[in-house]
Amino acid sequence: MRRRASGFALALGVNLLLILALLTLGARLPKPKGSEGTLIFDVAPQAKKSEAEQEKSEPVRSRKSKPVPKPPPIVLPAKPTITVAKPPPYVELSHEEYAASDVRALPKTAPSPGQDDSQPVGRGPNGEVLYAAEWAREPTRQEIGFYLPRNVQDGYGLIACKTYPNYRVDDCIALESNPASSHLASAALNAAWQFKVRPPRKDGKPMIGEWVRIKIEIRTSESGD
Repeated sequence: MRRRASGFALALGVNLLLILALLTLGARLPKPKGSEGTLIFDVAPQAKKSEAEQEKSEPVRSRKSKPVPKPPPIVLPAKPTITVAKPPPYVELSHEEYAASDVRALPKTAPSPGQDDSQPVGRGPNGEVLYAAEWAREPTRQEIGFYLPRNVQDGYGLIACKTYPNYRVDDCIALESNPASSHLASAALNAAWQFKVRPPRKDGKPMIGEWVRIKIEIRTSESGD
């Protein structure tokens, strides 16, 4: 116990000496000049600018404003420029002339269909209106004769054709041969590629694409077509 007590006393004494030495060292250190542990800010009010400096800093303004120009005076013409047209001379009409000039007295006639309109003569292969053909150029005996049978006899052949531009016909079908054994309808079908037929007309206008009936008559006793 004595040893422990002496050791404890020795350690306590050493610590006290160290603390004392530190305190003496801190008291000897010199303090920096002007340092009191606080920060000092200079908040003194800014000196007012002189009037000369203010004039320099301010933008240059024109002290004298430009005068506003006055609008030019309106001068009215001494004489009017608008000329009044003179009325046309009055023409005196008699009672008969005045009555003749009245459009209400004209006769009212209903428009009649064109006299040149093609007349229907039947129905085509699918029920289309079939018109009578009008030749633009009649075929010659030579054009037809190449397709006629050798033992041709008097008679006629009927065919129906569809009209195309340039007076052509196509899509033809045989309708009738008279007599039946003459085969004239077949001969007309073979020769139809060279036929020149006008298209049917309605109100004076051609109707290309309509069907026409073509009749070819053959007479062996005559020298004509």
